[in-house]
Amino acid sequence: MTERTPLLHYRLSASVNESEPRCPEPGQAPARHPGAPRHGSAPQRQPKKLSIFFGVVIPTLLSMFSVVVFLRIGFMVGQSGLYQSIAMLLVAYFIICMTVLSVCAISTNGALDAGGAYYMISRALGPEFGGSIGIMFFLANVCGSALYVLGLVEAIVATFGVPEDGSVATSPFQVLPSGYWWSVLYATGVALLCLLVCLVGAHIYAKATFLIFLVVMFVLGTIFVSFFAVGPRAIVLPGSAFNPPANGTSPAFPTTGNFTGFKLDTLLGNLGADYTLDYTTNTMMTFATVFAVMFNGCTGIMAGSNMSGDLKNPSFSIPRGTITAVIFTFIIYNLLSILVACSCDRVLLQRDYSFLRDINIWNPFVTVGVYSSTLSAAMSNLIGASRILYALARDDLFGKVLSPAKKTSRSGNPWVSVLLSWFLVQLVLFSGKLNTIASIVTIFFLLVYAAVDLACLALEWASAPNFRPTFRYFTWHTCVLGIVGCVVMMFLINAIYASASIAFMLLLLLLIHYLSPTSSWGYISQALIFHQVRKYLLMLDVRKDHVKFWRPQVLLMVSNPRSSVGLIRFINDIKKSGLYVLGHVQLGDLDTLPSDPLQSKYDSWLSLVDHLNIKAFVNLTLADSVRHGVQHLLFISGLGGMRPNTLVLGFYDDGLPRDKLVDPSLSVGQPSDSSEGQPPLFHFSTLRGSGDGRDLGESGDGKVLGPQEYVAILADAMKMLKNVVLARHFNDFDRSRVLSAGRGTLYVDVWPVNLLRPDSCSYVDTCSLFLLQLACILNMVRAWRRATLRLFLCVEEGRSVRGSEEKLGQLLKELRIKAQVYSVPWDQQVALHWQRQGEWGNKPRPQSPGEEKEQRAEEETDDQYANSFPSNATRLSDDYLSAVNRLILDSARPAPAVRFLYLPRPPADTSRYTTYLQQLQLMTRDLGPTLLIHGVTPVITTDL
Repeated sequence: MTERTPLLHYRLSASVNESEPRCPEPGQAPARHPGAPRHGSAPQRQPKKLSIFFGVVIPTLLSMFSVVVFLRIGFMVGQSGLYQSIAMLLVAYFIICMTVLSVCAISTNGALDAGGAYYMISRALGPEFGGSIGIMFFLANVCGSALYVLGLVEAIVATFGVPEDGSVATSPFQVLPSGYWWSVLYATGVALLCLLVCLVGAHIYAKATFLIFLVVMFVLGTIFVSFFAVGPRAIVLPGSAFNPPANGTSPAFPTTGNFTGFKLDTLLGNLGADYTLDYTTNTMMTFATVFAVMFNGCTGIMAGSNMSGDLKNPSFSIPRGTITAVIFTFIIYNLLSILVACSCDRVLLQRDYSFLRDINIWNPFVTVGVYSSTLSAAMSNLIGASRILYALARDDLFGKVLSPAKKTSRSGNPWVSVLLSWFLVQLVLFSGKLNTIASIVTIFFLLVYAAVDLACLALEWASAPNFRPTFRYFTWHTCVLGIVGCVVMMFLINAIYASASIAFMLLLLLLIHYLSPTSSWGYISQALIFHQVRKYLLMLDVRKDHVKFWRPQVLLMVSNPRSSVGLIRFINDIKKSGLYVLGHVQLGDLDTLPSDPLQSKYDSWLSLVDHLNIKAFVNLTLADSVRHGVQHLLFISGLGGMRPNTLVLGFYDDGLPRDKLVDPSLSVGQPSDSSEGQPPLFHFSTLRGSGDGRDLGESGDGKVLGPQEYVAILADAMKMLKNVVLARHFNDFDRSRVLSAGRGTLYVDVWPVNLLRPDSCSYVDTCSLFLLQLACILNMVRAWRRATLRLFLCVEEGRSVRGSEEKLGQLLKELRIKAQVYSVPWDQQVALHWQRQGEWGNKPRPQSPGEEKEQRAEEETDDQYANSFPSNATRLSDDYLSAVNRLILDSARPAPAVRFLYLPRPPADTSRYTTYLQQLQLMTRDLGPTLLIHGVTPVITTDL
């Protein structure tokens, strides 16, 4: 909102009165959206728009001319010498200028409303950056207000206080008791005065700001004149409780300092550094500690941007006014440093921080300047802190923690925020001395400036089309230099404070991120992620794919998520950090619809993804049939090198689906449709068979596709060189219950043989190896790592069982797959198959050339697709399939958590699709969670 601007932001102090058509009820914030434009109900009540001078230059100058210019210029030169003082100013203003460029860039990026720096950054970068920077601004203003109060108390005690060492007072006005607790008492009184002004007459102070500016400029003028008009004189140094007389007789330090006028000897004596004890805190000074005190005179550069709502032309005024003020203060500070170094000896500079009053043509001038500038700065910081806190509370970034700060008086003044800010200022006042908290205040502002530079850098790197500020005199290089300069100086000043401040800000950022406040401001993190993802997707070249780095990229087709919770979670485990897309086809024709019906459904699907805590994308399509919809998704899902290579479908059977999203035992968290006082997370249609009588489907049973179309989808996917997985019996799959089983009882069974082709058993074809790879991937997932892979080897009598086991064991060893191999005799099952074949007898010779041609084509097809569904599908008897089903059930003791079976290719003859599906149903009946898998691409290599 405001940083340390003495000129109160009209929008912040009085806009609540002026902007609202009616006064709000006491204790309530004005009922208005934070981002809404603030227009008054009557045009004549709008404040007059400000020019560059009144709106930017004056508040920025008053923000920077405060304690330092009157009380610490001599301290800086006396401790560091003229050379290091100018070096400090150069470093400080280099950091300031880099930040000014970033502030100008952000402030000129579009129309600005009232709210100052917090409003500007939060709306530009989103709640994470805005909220964390807002809190840092708030703390910086609180500490800054305390710093100015202590500066004012120091000036009061120096003028009217009794010397702490008990020496005789040099002025009849020195009547106030001195000491730590007396200083705290005086500071508390000044803070109470600031509190009263903020609670009662903030608008009066705003109107008097120009008068304060004139007073400060006049006092500065008298200081410059005094260097030339006042002759050499000896000045009595103030006593200090830290400097008692040595041996009780003579003082340990000089009691007077000399104003010599312009002398070369004085200048030569002040060129080098001479760090000594600070007589107010009795601590040894260093370059870093002096820089920390001096840098307080360089802050306040955002005062102009805080006036954005009241400027005639913010985009024009803020850059020019801020840069003008920065250049002017830089010149003044350097001139003062040179004049002081030429005319005051080092003892005076090191031992009397208020010497400018003693060398002035009339002493009260400097006293008036100090009092007016420090009091106005203290009040402006308190006002600014309260307005930042009020804005943070109004934006609900921290939930109910800051909700009391929303309360306002009948006139719209956020009195609770003012009281909270004053309370924190009072706590800081117990530090007692200005130099004690100078380091903390400086680090806070440096951190804020670094964050502003980082924000501008993020906007620049995100390359968002809407980031096009009219102020173009900045690049990412200036942002980086500003960040580096701020961070380096923070750690030079005090590494412990700097580390703690950075950790606190990161904690705030993470807190706001996880609180996930709803806002329509936009998120810079999303823009940066998009920028980086696009760049890396372009670098992901599909021509460089290699089997060594293959991973499953899954498209899972979901008819209704209510019945697919178990399968969705299981496939999330098997994706192995690959692409995971939830696909859904809605039947319809866009020509007959007024709008796209899918856009309103994405929120429900994304809420489902969050609810199930899976890492998946959502892709919905509208098509005239499920088959065409799946084709659409297979063609268009993914981007660049991230495209699905595996299609997963639920199995087509007659079982009624059951709703698992309303069952707490099988769903994460609370039931989605029965939350008290909250709308449901997602809206999905009811399941078929739920009793509502709707959606009977094409077969009257509620299904939207028939068996013929279902098998055709499988065939389409294989033609497109996609691996196919059919998942059966996952409706009751409960991942948490399965994985909670004790060690040694969790098994995953793999049957890598085409059980529908007992006459062509092969364990090393592409499909079998694909089964092994998926099972191994599942076993590599942390939750499934304690599962045992069991590999079943079907053998017949007369064949070398040991040789087959050794061969398969060697293959597993080469593939680095750890599994237990079991030999399963299946002579009886094979006999049933050949018995059925015997019923056909020897194949009769064809009676006609046409039949001969058909038989030859059939044989060629059998040879060509050794791993396919047999062309003589009708020859597989139900007895054989039932026997295979019993073999799978009986061979697995104890029962596995999931089975991986070989899925043969659908027949080339589409008229046999229904028979094909029936045979799969028979073979997998009552097997529990089962995956039927057909792989078409090589996925395993033994090469390094």
